[in-house]
Amino acid sequence: MSSFPVTRLRRLRQTSVLRDFVRETSLSVDDLLMPLFVAPQQLRNARLPGLARHTVESVVTECEELVRLGVKGVLLFGVPEEKDDEGSGAWIDDGIVQSALRALSARFPELLLVTDVCLCEYTTHGHCGVIVHGEVDNDATIELLARTAVSHVEAGADVIAPSDMMDGRVAAIREQLPTTPLIAYSVKYASAFYGPFREVADSAPAFGDRRGYQMDPGNVREALRECEQDVLEGADMLMVKPALPYLDVLRAVRDRFELPLAAYNVSGEYAMVKAAAAAGDLDEQAAAIESLTAIRRAGADVIFTYWAKEFASWLC
Repeated sequence: MSSFPVTRLRRLRQTSVLRDFVRETSLSVDDLLMPLFVAPQQLRNARLPGLARHTVESVVTECEELVRLGVKGVLLFGVPEEKDDEGSGAWIDDGIVQSALRALSARFPELLLVTDVCLCEYTTHGHCGVIVHGEVDNDATIELLARTAVSHVEAGADVIAPSDMMDGRVAAIREQLPTTPLIAYSVKYASAFYGPFREVADSAPAFGDRRGYQMDPGNVREALRECEQDVLEGADMLMVKPALPYLDVLRAVRDRFELPLAAYNVSGEYAMVKAAAAAGDLDEQAAAIESLTAIRRAGADVIFTYWAKEFASWLC
């Protein structure tokens, strides 16, 4: 039997104050973290402003603006001047990320500095590890990832986020850094939505693809196994990447694990909304807020998003 007309769910939707009062999922700048790319030369991206390249000097200026707007954390990626087969630019003392960390940690003690740990931006072949006999060698790679993570912490990183998807890399990094928080890219799919990122990071594979180490988009039980392994190895936070095409995976991880959970709202997700808004097909601000709210509703505690700066400016 219907309870209508006694029950009328529209009663709590009548005004914006009522809707705010009963909203189940909140979204604030405190939930967002801004990815930033640091390179020897600055490169603006008028179409996708969140995917610009910054120099060490200009990333300081960018972070001044982020802090002013209330953004509390950034994720740093490095685009080196020179690459080699091993990716040695990832861990050298005067590397691009290490230089940026020293400048930022000295200037912004209140800003959370998270670094992506991977080798794809630093290798000539664009893969996330050392190539042996045409394949990425897992065990040789994790040694270099741990070395990179240590160099980041020594330069001023607050949190390390390994994104390579090598088996055992969380344990290898944890052994070297017992007290450093680790955000594990535990569930990272071999996705078509990384295109704009690979362009700005200059990290597209020179041959083959990454399906041998990133996850198959059709799998969710495997995602839970990846998370379980990273928890056992010492991860402090888990991540699902991409976010919007994998909201079901995000919810499955949230339901299974009690660790804080991050989601990466990736470059392709950002670019699609930007393109649709530029074509006049939708309202960018409304679509971005709805997308980010959906990611939070699915279970994310933290969202890595190129909209962090713009979202913060919308609140001003």
